[in-house]
Amino acid sequence: MKFIHTGDWHLGKLVHGMYMTEDQREVLNQFIELVAEEQPDAVVIAGDLYDRSVPPTDAVELLDEVLFKINVELNTPVVAIAGNHDSAERLSFGSSWYRHNHFYLTGKMTNDFRPVHINGVNFYLIPYAEPGVVRHMLDDSSIHSHQDAMKAVIGKIEKNLNPDEANVFVGHAFVLGGDSSDSERSLSVGGSGCVTQDLFDPFAFTALGHLHSPDAIKHDKIKYSGSLLKYSFSEAKQRKSITIVEMNENGSFEMRYRTLKPKQDMRELEGHLEQLLDPAFYEKENINDYLKVTLLDDGAIIDPMGKLRQVFPNVLHLDRKIESIDQKDKQHFNSIREEKKSELNLFEQFYKEMTTSEFTEDKRGVMTDVIGKVLKEEGQK
Repeated sequence: MKFIHTGDWHLGKLVHGMYMTEDQREVLNQFIELVAEEQPDAVVIAGDLYDRSVPPTDAVELLDEVLFKINVELNTPVVAIAGNHDSAERLSFGSSWYRHNHFYLTGKMTNDFRPVHINGVNFYLIPYAEPGVVRHMLDDSSIHSHQDAMKAVIGKIEKNLNPDEANVFVGHAFVLGGDSSDSERSLSVGGSGCVTQDLFDPFAFTALGHLHSPDAIKHDKIKYSGSLLKYSFSEAKQRKSITIVEMNENGSFEMRYRTLKPKQDMRELEGHLEQLLDPAFYEKENINDYLKVTLLDDGAIIDPMGKLRQVFPNVLHLDRKIESIDQKDKQHFNSIREEKKSELNLFEQFYKEMTTSEFTEDKRGVMTDVIGKVLKEEGQK
């Protein structure tokens, strides 16, 4: 049995003020072609179909279009759950009659833990739910954290689970030990949003959503799909892929990855402004990519963003290296204000903080004269 594991589409995503809908449409069209080529027995979408509980109209239309092509035109079963960004109620609409066309969408958590059977594999669909929702649903006052909730839910599943069959858990969670990025919404304060890896031991394969890298966790049977696209510059170096899982009746499986190519990548550039605006440099670049630029120039620059966007129209974020000095140096500079330092020493620390340049003996001499004159005028010398 072959299924495709994907998730974290985040349709309607806004990144640095830019809607990503057309970029998402581009890669989802490639995804539809991939489904047509691979002819899987099912497509698994592990949550966060939308980026917000009330998505923009064009995002709703895009999801409707994509799922219709996969499920109806390609006649491919779809197994999907709600993530923490989705509205469980909105995604639950129509789920009772979706199943007649093998579209299994679980939005709200319910007491029905029966699996979806597709070609010898049991898919257990567990959408994202707050611990309080699970506590109320199971009438279990001991549930306070995501760990408690997941443990209780899996305990219910295990009562009727046949370990000799191929059982797949589909969920949306932050598994302890996973690597997160800036574009993932925290599930809770502190560590109470995490669940431990051992909870998923009863399953042959755990298909998860939430963390945006397919390499977020190193585990033989627990896998994240990763997000559809890069949604923050903390993901700039991540690989994005679609996972193809071929599973045997006994639960053993083999995986491989397929890559979707976005029209515009999300990258980071670093250099001096003159270098970045040199045709010898940018003619070798994809100038339409979404960029975070870090400038290495000292001193003031007039309208650097405007100048960069004349060549790179999609610069989304601009940093100055001079403003990104090591935090230890900043803390040190702040701490010396409480120490008894001479005016010259204070200025030297300030100069290094602001410019990252060497405070030479010539500069020291000039400032000694200036400070001396000021103090004399104030009657302190």
